Amino acid sequence: MADDKVRGPASYFPSIEKAYGRPISEWQRFVRDAYPAKHMELVALLKTEHGLGHGHANAIVAHTLAQDGLK
Repeated sequence: MADDKVRGPASYFPSIEKAYGRPISEWQRFVRDAYPAKHMELVALLKTEHGLGHGHANAIVAHTLAQDGLK
């Protein structure tokens, strides 16, 4: 029996969208627009400029960097 449960950073996405009212694609655009910043700089950007909590910001950044092969 396959386990289809979403794991890793993407598991936070439904709660991020609900809490902040924006789709993940929009948060990823903010991250990509700030390239070539480092991981923690991107997390800080989402926290300070957009009010995200640390865990949510970190999940978006980690997932986006992995998607873009920059992990």
